[in-house]
Amino acid sequence: MGNQIDQNRLKALSTEGRNQNTLNIDTASAEEIVRMINNEDKTVAFAVEKALPQIASAVEAIHAALSKGGRLIYCGAGTSGRLGVLDASECRPTYGVDDNTVIGLIAGGKDAMFYAKEGAEDSQTLCVDDLKAIHFSEKDVLVGVAASGRTPYCIGGLEYANSIGAVTVSVCCSKDSTMSKIAQIPIEAVTGSESVTGSTRMKAGTAQKMILNMLSTASMILQGKVYSNLMVDVQPTNEKLIIRARNIFMQATGANEARAEELLEQTHYHVKLAIVMELCGLEMQTAQALLEKNHGHIGHAILDAK
Repeated sequence: MGNQIDQNRLKALSTEGRNQNTLNIDTASAEEIVRMINNEDKTVAFAVEKALPQIASAVEAIHAALSKGGRLIYCGAGTSGRLGVLDASECRPTYGVDDNTVIGLIAGGKDAMFYAKEGAEDSQTLCVDDLKAIHFSEKDVLVGVAASGRTPYCIGGLEYANSIGAVTVSVCCSKDSTMSKIAQIPIEAVTGSESVTGSTRMKAGTAQKMILNMLSTASMILQGKVYSNLMVDVQPTNEKLIIRARNIFMQATGANEARAEELLEQTHYHVKLAIVMELCGLEMQTAQALLEKNHGHIGHAILDAK
């Protein structure tokens, strides 16, 4: 009886419905197939747009947590989990945060990034174990990511996070989902049926990627990790990023490449520090103190220096 109820609930999900626009996708040409998929993808941004107020609320909560030494933690299974891990892993080189500031947890652990471990998502206790392993606390924010909004792994994590007083957010692509009822800040981007029935790595996955981009990027901007629209806390860990660091300095200051190399080498490629030194005409120690006083915000530091 229980399995029958679960099957009925699954069938009722909009992400599991049959898409009437792609019923003949199996007999279409290559170009017709990609046009069908593209037409469906065009609807994703509009679905995300409807959830912008909730996304903004989540960003404010994440910013508040980061400002007090908390962390942003994603949890999910399958595609959703992989997207969380992807977003978390890209925060360090882009925004200069340490590996412990933004963390992605995926049901089944690291191996699940590369090999499907679908059964791992069915445990509500597994996510609790994963959260305890990283010493999750009330200072952190947990974002559960699941297209259906019914993944036990995420539900268990969200309930545990609620129980210890942490902020909880859900990112789902189904309306009035179970996770939305549990999370303090529910985000629902209802993307509807997929081009290939039930393949939620497509429209739902795209919507989730867009939302996670917003959550991390907007939070980092509020944290002072961006000046104008430049990623001034970029970590120059390879040749491409070294060149990017120089370009960012030159774009922010109008200085030439020789000056960029001089100040970046002097500051050990601390782009933000080099920019403040150049724009405010300060020595490194003074510029560093000014940045610290203004919590890393270049714009605030420049105003303070006047």
